[in-house]
Amino acid sequence: MKIYDYKGKKNVCGDRVHEARCRMRLTQSDLAARLQCEGVTMERDCVSRIEIGTRFVADYELMILAKILNVTVEWLLTEEDQISPEKRLTNYA
Repeated sequence: MKIYDYKGKKNVCGDRVHEARCRMRLTQSDLAARLQCEGVTMERDCVSRIEIGTRFVADYELMILAKILNVTVEWLLTEEDQISPEKRLTNYA
């Protein structure tokens, strides 16, 4: 099986997930619980591994993460220096 990575990580959304989670003042356990309520089986350690980039993120997980964190999938997938100023996320609900 081929191991995929991008810049040494297995996902590109981990830093953004961490940022959005902290802005919402959610713990990793809180986020895992909300994911479970949406039908995504995930424990706190999985959230941690996503945030540090050692876990792949499935497309359906990304979609639900965006919904819970009140951000777009595009924002989760885009590095900070690639977002135009008018699309930068400045406020969370």
